[in-house]
Amino acid sequence: MKRVIIIYDTKHGNTKIAAEKILEGIKENGEFETSIGYVKDVDLGKIIDYNAIVLGAPNHMGRPSRTMKRFVDNLVGFDLKARDVAVFGTYAGKERQTDRAVKKLQHMLEEKLPKLTLVLPGLSIRVNGIPGPIFEGELPKCLDFGKKIAEQLEKED
Repeated sequence: MKRVIIIYDTKHGNTKIAAEKILEGIKENGEFETSIGYVKDVDLGKIIDYNAIVLGAPNHMGRPSRTMKRFVDNLVGFDLKARDVAVFGTYAGKERQTDRAVKKLQHMLEEKLPKLTLVLPGLSIRVNGIPGPIFEGELPKCLDFGKKIAEQLEKED
């Protein structure tokens, strides 16, 4: 059975809510062993045994949070079993298809962890101002994103 972990950073709880909804979508659409965790609480040593990693971070001034960037930097030294990765993020401001912080997180992963393959383009979830809440209509996107991740992982078997 494939193992999937979702790791998120959050300040106001919005990215955590998005992560939980993505997890729900993964569980609905496949037989996976799943875990979810706040980036500061995740044991790096336990991540090496997962087949897929999903990372989520809020947009901090056009970039993924510093905490998530440090986390990715720390992953570089590990021999990860995972070959698949997906990313998502929350942002405030004008509606856009993909937020630049999500693009930067994807680029960071491509550069620092080239063995990981992006299974889907990143997901950007819009929040109402920095503290949120998440705009109505955004959470179904998270559920769908989780389902699509599961579909991609199932295809690999």
